[in-house]
Amino acid sequence: MDSAPAPAKLCALIDAVARAQDRAAFAELFAHFAPRVKGYLMRLGASASLAEDLAQEAMLTLWRKAALFDASKASASTWVFTIARNLRIDAIRRERHPEIDPAELAPEADRAADDGMVRDQDDARVRNALTALPKEQAQVIELAFFADKPHSMIAKELGLPLGTVKSRLRLAMARIRAALGDDSL
Repeated sequence: MDSAPAPAKLCALIDAVARAQDRAAFAELFAHFAPRVKGYLMRLGASASLAEDLAQEAMLTLWRKAALFDASKASASTWVFTIARNLRIDAIRRERHPEIDPAELAPEADRAADDGMVRDQDDARVRNALTALPKEQAQVIELAFFADKPHSMIAKELGLPLGTVKSRLRLAMARIRAALGDDSL
């Protein structure tokens, strides 16, 4: 395997890219840094494909911003790996806070009048099915679905074993399904 270029040579190669957009110098820098940057990014937790993409982006940044490199402030390796680290941080931020598509924020199209009637009819059927439930089952349905309480909290609040709460919910849902004639609930 070839030995790594000396730090002074790496600085000279970056300078050649900055002054004359020297492709041969860039090719040598790419051959040296790209695999090292990819390995570094993978050690930081990036997947192999993301590390490959970010390594290439780091090398593209080196090509575009070579004139900004200052050997008196940092070594060539430090500068390239800092670029790669910053790209990784940006990628993590994009993952956590994806850009919002303006099309997703557009208001929904107006619904047809018959859609509202169907929804109202469905609501009435569900209300009728709920009122037909025994009091104990209706109570757990109300707490689980309308008050959005977890089963354990319902059990504690009603002074019931957790298994009883779950059984009442299953029985209630089976009755609602039967009343609605719907097997998909």
